Amino acid sequence: MTYRVAVVGATGAVGREMLATLEELEFPIKEIYAVASRKSLGVEVSFKNGTLKCEDLEQFDFTKVDIVLMSAGGDVSKKWSEKIGKLGPIVIDNSSAWRMDPDVPLIVPEVNPDAIWDCKKKNIIANPNCSTIQMVVALKPLHDAAVVKRVIVSTYQATAGAGKEGMDELWDQTKAVFVMGDVPAKKFTKEIAFNVIPHIDVFMEDGQTKEEWKMKVETKKILDPNIEVFATCVRVPVFVGHSESINVEFENPLSEDEAREILREAPGIAVIDKRENGGYVTPKECVGEFDTFVSRIRTDPSVPNGLAFWCVSDNLRKGAALNAVQIAQLLDERGVLTPVDA
Repeated sequence: MTYRVAVVGATGAVGREMLATLEELEFPIKEIYAVASRKSLGVEVSFKNGTLKCEDLEQFDFTKVDIVLMSAGGDVSKKWSEKIGKLGPIVIDNSSAWRMDPDVPLIVPEVNPDAIWDCKKKNIIANPNCSTIQMVVALKPLHDAAVVKRVIVSTYQATAGAGKEGMDELWDQTKAVFVMGDVPAKKFTKEIAFNVIPHIDVFMEDGQTKEEWKMKVETKKILDPNIEVFATCVRVPVFVGHSESINVEFENPLSEDEAREILREAPGIAVIDKRENGGYVTPKECVGEFDTFVSRIRTDPSVPNGLAFWCVSDNLRKGAALNAVQIAQLLDERGVLTPVDA
């Protein structure tokens, strides 16, 4: 079968990555449409050997497509996703708007593919938070082997997670440092160049940020409601690629060698774990890659059945565009939807 696909938010960093990923994975497309806000009407975006002209979201006829990849922000998604779903297409939404809706599945294909059938309730599927995705991809096979009880995670998140404005701010501030200039913080709460900021998203009443809360509640929804998660989310002066230091306490014993072998066999994971200089993966090396990389696997003797590891992934790919396209592939593989012209 082939499908008619619309990418909403096609001019943004994730939207463009979605188009590139659809092409790279050779998703079976009959027709492809680039959709954006009215201000981007007519803007051209690359696809395969040509370009697509953006159409106006307000005027676009969604009855002529089967799948909508939505990456236009939470406010736009709240306004449009349910309306689009009622017209027939299945919306795969990259924002946080629908993630905790009980009638909307939150899916990472390597982790909870069977949840795909729940999409029929609203014709919406939520793409999880970028930092959650890479963590649960790594946790899933270990959970199956030894049952995860508790996770302590510290994230080192790239500026791309804040969109093009975030990357631009890092670039402009970095240049300014060398010429004794000054570029005040706008996208971030403090200067990001040559700095780290322990604050992503808004603060909540209990002192955690919403990004940290997302990692907790999304992991419970995707993987297991019994897992306890405590996160500290930090923005770092990296353009693309999220890193995470993850400490796990299991119900049952699991040696580092067993964990290494389990992860090597798991889908979507590459283990690069040599105890020597450079024997690990950094965010710069993961850019453009589909895999989630795991390094520094070691026993944590401070708790019973403890294990620690380092996890790196391209947040624009597996953390956003790739996961969304893999969900579309899952719809195709499981026969969840029938194309409008079938």
